[in-house]
Amino acid sequence: MRDLIQLVEARAQNPLELTKLPYDRGALYPVLSSVSIDYHYGKLARGYVDRYNSGEGDKSFNEAGAYLHNLFFPQLRAPKSANKPVGGADSLIKRKYGNFENFKKEFAATAMKIQGSGWVYMSRSGEIKTITNHQKRTDIALLVDWWEHSWSTDYLADKAKYLKNMWRIINWDIVNQRL
Repeated sequence: MRDLIQLVEARAQNPLELTKLPYDRGALYPVLSSVSIDYHYGKLARGYVDRYNSGEGDKSFNEAGAYLHNLFFPQLRAPKSANKPVGGADSLIKRKYGNFENFKKEFAATAMKIQGSGWVYMSRSGEIKTITNHQKRTDIALLVDWWEHSWSTDYLADKAKYLKNMWRIINWDIVNQRL
């Protein structure tokens, strides 16, 4: 019991926070609906932070869940039909994959291999990697949530369509800052 009290006190001194959305909850529509944002950000991502801060559940799982969502949501922006990489992200993608279309194909192929839940991301070196469950990584430049809750509200079981539409809302300026 003493260990639990010390854990809760330590977390109270250094609580996690959920990064505030840099857009209105309806700003990502039609790619992501406000219902999806309310559920994904408002309930699930908030839950990782709240459980971590209260000492409930698995500490590292909740901490990594909060960390990843704090990277995921701020890198999104209102949809653009011709939303393509710019700056360093564009140069890196062209150098590693030839062009953005090739990169998207490789990214989709990697994402679709994930069995169950996880994350798919482009590292700062341009590699496409996956995260099983929740794990903190320090090399993330671009991150896509591949857990069911990220796509099922708006896309049911069509993960490929979810990913295709995600390219319309990536804020490449944020990706460039991470590079």
